[in-house]
Amino acid sequence: MPSTLVRVSARTHEALRELAAQSGETMQAILDKAVEDYQRQRFFDELNAGYAALRADPKAWQEELEERAAWDVTLLDGLEDD
Repeated sequence: MPSTLVRVSARTHEALRELAAQSGETMQAILDKAVEDYQRQRFFDELNAGYAALRADPKAWQEELEERAAWDVTLLDGLEDD
Protein backbone atom coordinates (compact mmCIF):
# COMPACT_ATOMS: atom_id res chain seq x y z
CA MET A 1 0.00 0.00 0.00
CA PRO A 2 1.42 3.40 -0.88
CA SER A 3 2.14 5.65 2.05
CA THR A 4 3.02 9.24 2.70
CA LEU A 5 4.86 11.00 5.47
CA VAL A 6 2.76 12.73 8.15
CA ARG A 7 4.20 14.78 10.96
CA VAL A 8 2.83 14.10 14.43
CA SER A 9 3.79 15.47 17.79
CA ALA A 10 6.28 13.59 19.94
CA ARG A 11 3.44 12.82 22.36
CA THR A 12 1.30 11.30 19.59
CA HIS A 13 4.25 9.29 18.28
CA GLU A 14 4.91 7.90 21.74
CA ALA A 15 1.24 6.99 22.16
CA LEU A 16 1.26 5.24 18.78
CA ARG A 17 4.43 3.38 19.71
CA GLU A 18 2.93 2.22 23.02
CA LEU A 19 -0.33 1.16 21.40
CA ALA A 20 1.58 -0.75 18.73
CA ALA A 21 3.65 -2.55 21.35
CA GLN A 22 0.55 -3.46 23.38
CA SER A 23 -1.58 -4.59 20.46
CA GLY A 24 0.98 -6.10 18.13
CA GLU A 25 -0.29 -3.91 15.31
CA THR A 26 1.75 -1.43 13.34
CA MET A 27 1.62 2.26 14.16
CA GLN A 28 0.23 2.81 10.66
CA ALA A 29 -2.65 0.36 11.29
CA ILE A 30 -3.48 2.07 14.57
CA LEU A 31 -3.40 5.49 12.96
CA ASP A 32 -5.58 4.25 10.08
CA LYS A 33 -8.15 2.98 12.59
CA ALA A 34 -8.03 6.21 14.57
CA VAL A 35 -8.72 8.29 11.46
CA GLU A 36 -11.55 5.96 10.42
CA ASP A 37 -13.09 6.22 13.91
CA TYR A 38 -12.76 10.01 13.81
CA GLN A 39 -14.48 10.16 10.41
CA ARG A 40 -17.29 7.95 11.68
CA GLN A 41 -17.70 10.09 14.80
CA ARG A 42 -17.87 13.28 12.74
CA PHE A 43 -20.45 11.71 10.43
CA PHE A 44 -22.70 10.84 13.37
CA ASP A 45 -22.14 14.22 15.05
CA GLU A 46 -23.28 15.94 11.84
CA LEU A 47 -26.20 13.52 11.49
CA ASN A 48 -27.29 14.23 15.06
CA ALA A 49 -27.00 17.98 14.51
CA GLY A 50 -29.18 17.67 11.41
CA TYR A 51 -31.85 15.77 13.32
CA ALA A 52 -31.67 18.29 16.17
CA ALA A 53 -32.28 21.11 13.68
CA LEU A 54 -35.14 19.14 12.15
CA ARG A 55 -36.72 18.54 15.57
CA ALA A 56 -36.36 22.23 16.39
CA ASP A 57 -38.72 23.03 13.51
CA PRO A 58 -42.15 21.66 14.55
CA LYS A 59 -43.58 21.73 11.00
CA ALA A 60 -40.56 19.98 9.48
CA TRP A 61 -40.50 17.41 12.30
CA GLN A 62 -44.20 16.65 11.82
CA GLU A 63 -43.55 16.11 8.11
CA GLU A 64 -40.71 13.72 9.00
CA LEU A 65 -42.96 11.73 11.34
CA GLU A 66 -45.68 11.55 8.70
CA GLU A 67 -43.21 10.30 6.11
CA ARG A 68 -41.95 7.64 8.51
CA ALA A 69 -45.51 6.51 9.17
CA ALA A 70 -46.13 6.24 5.43
CA TRP A 71 -43.05 4.05 5.00
CA ASP A 72 -43.82 1.90 8.06
CA VAL A 73 -46.85 0.35 6.35
CA THR A 74 -44.66 -0.93 3.52
CA LEU A 75 -42.15 -2.81 5.66
CA LEU A 76 -43.86 -6.18 5.36
CA ASP A 77 -45.95 -5.43 2.29
CA GLY A 78 -46.60 -8.74 0.54
CA LEU A 79 -44.46 -10.82 2.89
CA GLU A 80 -45.90 -13.63 4.92
CA ASP A 81 -44.80 -14.71 8.38
CA ASP A 82 -42.34 -17.60 8.34
